[in-house]
Amino acid sequence: MLLFMTAVAKPVDTGDERAQLLITRIRNGESSLFAELVKPYERRVYVTALALLRNEADAEDVAQEAILKAFTYLRQFRGESRFSTWLIQITVNEARMRQRKRHAELFEPLAESHNDEEGTYTPRDFADWREIPSEALERGEVRAILAKALASLGQKYREVFLLRDVEHMSIEETAQVLSISVASVKTRLLRARLMLRDILAPAFADGWFSRTPFGKGSKPW
Repeated sequence: MLLFMTAVAKPVDTGDERAQLLITRIRNGESSLFAELVKPYERRVYVTALALLRNEADAEDVAQEAILKAFTYLRQFRGESRFSTWLIQITVNEARMRQRKRHAELFEPLAESHNDEEGTYTPRDFADWREIPSEALERGEVRAILAKALASLGQKYREVFLLRDVEHMSIEETAQVLSISVASVKTRLLRARLMLRDILAPAFADGWFSRTPFGKGSKPW
């Protein structure tokens, strides 16, 4: 339920310079500072794992494993991206490995089976899901519907949506984390938003979705 509360507000800037300073000190032997380094990102790591795995126990395990690996391989972090981006990339990779170990076929949603990346997706005539009023998002039942809708997206669409609209990563950072092209990020993001909007629209047929066509006059990235 907390997932979409994260999606509607940009995460607090934790300070890249401060993170780099802590990393330098940790590499110089002050390993006890690692807890301070990762503390601002712990919630984001868990939310990312939960959105991908849809299971709290698995998400907790993956979050712990991702943080442990970040500590183990911290000397390999070259600083070419933000530390948070690197940490989320580890989390995504750990989540993918967990899925492969647990019968990958169980995680293939029906929504993706008829729409590959080269195919087409014809959206219904509804407004952008992001026009949901903030006061509506405060209602538990609405957050539950949103979380369920996200879980129903195909894995590759859910990953892109999570990194762009929940983690607020740039297109380039998202491409780096997922090891795909910028063009693929844009394509998957557009389709994820359209599919999510269409999934949500019936639940809010009498609400805000009837007001404005999605994407009119602006690009979704």
